[in-house]
Amino acid sequence: MSANKESLKGYHVIFLVQSIMFGTGVLSLPERLSSLGYSQALMPILFGVIASISLWPMIWICSKYHAKNLFEINEEILGKSLGKCINAFIVIQLILLATAKVSNYVQLIQSTALQEQTTSIPLILVLLLVLYIVNGGIKNVARFCIMAFFITIPMVYFLKWSINKGDISHVFPLFNHSWNDFFVAFDQGFNTVFGYEVILIFFPYIINKQKAFKHALIGIWISVSLFFLTTLVSVMYFSEWQLSNVQYSVLHLFKAGGFSFVERIDIFGITLWVFLVLSSVSGYIWASMKGVNSIISKRKSSHVYIIATTIFVILTLPLSHENLERAFIVSYRIGYGLLLWPIILIALHFIKKSRWNHE
Repeated sequence: MSANKESLKGYHVIFLVQSIMFGTGVLSLPERLSSLGYSQALMPILFGVIASISLWPMIWICSKYHAKNLFEINEEILGKSLGKCINAFIVIQLILLATAKVSNYVQLIQSTALQEQTTSIPLILVLLLVLYIVNGGIKNVARFCIMAFFITIPMVYFLKWSINKGDISHVFPLFNHSWNDFFVAFDQGFNTVFGYEVILIFFPYIINKQKAFKHALIGIWISVSLFFLTTLVSVMYFSEWQLSNVQYSVLHLFKAGGFSFVERIDIFGITLWVFLVLSSVSGYIWASMKGVNSIISKRKSSHVYIIATTIFVILTLPLSHENLERAFIVSYRIGYGLLLWPIILIALHFIKKSRWNHE
């Protein structure tokens, strides 16, 4: 990659990582962690620690092949044929993760605002906006992520009503759960922080690669802090039954109070949330486009339209919501492999380097 393509500054990296992570997962995070009851508030901190640790191998392997992204590194270490097979698998995974985020938002719109209407038009509008963002390149995606953050961060103010009406005694951990409850919560909740792994693909575009770990870490902990705050307020405001049974419970935190001139503040929140969804999905689709380019060995902007069409077809197939959710759960679990993959690449890197030295 030529130097003139290195266009991402430190603040771009921070907000790319933060925004791709955030998405829609936080809306249902208290429900996903509900097996822990009131003890769930500390889980986002644990997620952040694990994300921080797993980030290091990603940055390390990228720094050894600083002009190559993950797809090119795979071909370099594994060989062209095996590398392309792995890349195809990763592209499918990235597309499924993007599809899951779009699906969650569309389902949210249908369950709250458009209960009597189909979601085809909102789905098309979201994908068209994503295409517009992605066609501008990774720097354009980063700029949109920055804009999305500052447009939506004022929503934190809406939590003040829930804090005022909540019970502070709920936040003290009871630790009255079993290890099975813990693992269930971890399995259902950790996928909320997925997204920082996209740095494996946009790393070559970073100008100051020596500080990439620091900047990505800041992005991770901005999101983790927001996850922690949301979970903490949810624990204060809801009963244990509500934590388990109220869908998109975070929106109900906004409805704890309100303004006299806004009839349904949750709809206002959903409208603003589209910026977070667009920034997250744009990052995934841009990354999957780079994967398709590497597999086909041709750089075509038309690939992004194929990806968007694929997402549209998946979400308009006559599949039940339950079957679609099962598919997404499988993709989330496979997603752990992508987080661990850099460790395998590091081991293969040393093996390959050792063979070169012996020769």
